[in-house]
Amino acid sequence: MLLHVTVLLAVAAMVTAGFWQLHRLSERKDRNSLITDRGELPVAEVQNLVGIHDSYEVGQEIEFRTVRALGVYQPADQVLIRNRTYQGSAGYWVLTPLQLDTGATVAVNRGWISRGAALDPSPAAFAPIPGPVEVIGLLRATVTAVGLQQDDPPQGVLTEMARPDLARLARQLDTDLLPVYVQLQSQNPPTGELPVPAPAPDLGEGSHLAYAVQWFVFAAITSVGYPLMMRRSFSLVTP
Repeated sequence: MLLHVTVLLAVAAMVTAGFWQLHRLSERKDRNSLITDRGELPVAEVQNLVGIHDSYEVGQEIEFRTVRALGVYQPADQVLIRNRTYQGSAGYWVLTPLQLDTGATVAVNRGWISRGAALDPSPAAFAPIPGPVEVIGLLRATVTAVGLQQDDPPQGVLTEMARPDLARLARQLDTDLLPVYVQLQSQNPPTGELPVPAPAPDLGEGSHLAYAVQWFVFAAITSVGYPLMMRRSFSLVTP
């Protein structure tokens, strides 16, 4: 009897895992549709979409909109976002505040640099262009610690952060920071070889459907195979 219950629980777990993968697939499709729809909207001036008094939740409402920002980079307030990869290599994102003509500031993810570049005592290779620039990019929402992740230290001026947590970055700036950041796609005057612009959001559907099919197949095999195995075992012991 215990073996029967164990098999039934295993089948139930497999079916649940299959439906969970289908749910993840549905979420992925909805996200891809959202990114595509917002990407088709006309380019907007960043200050016309969000203001310094908006909450950080506004990022979820307008994320992936294409925006234009005019301003001057503030390299002294630049921070590196650690544990970012590019083509399998470890490195950092370079998050640089851009002071807008309005006086407010928006953080710009200018792209990826390697660990070696980040350790350069005079990082001219990835320094921002001085003077006015025009940035075109995607609006992205702030990222905060979830689950067992640790927040960045609440005090002091950080030169590295675990994630683009805009509330934490705002604590060490002397200007008002918008509650979203811009993922750079292009810049005028153009940037150099570094940083490497972060890739556009992945619109693939992942392996959720394949995993769901696998779980359902496992459940079917177990549901059919176990009774057959038990029947054969019973026939072997019956005189």
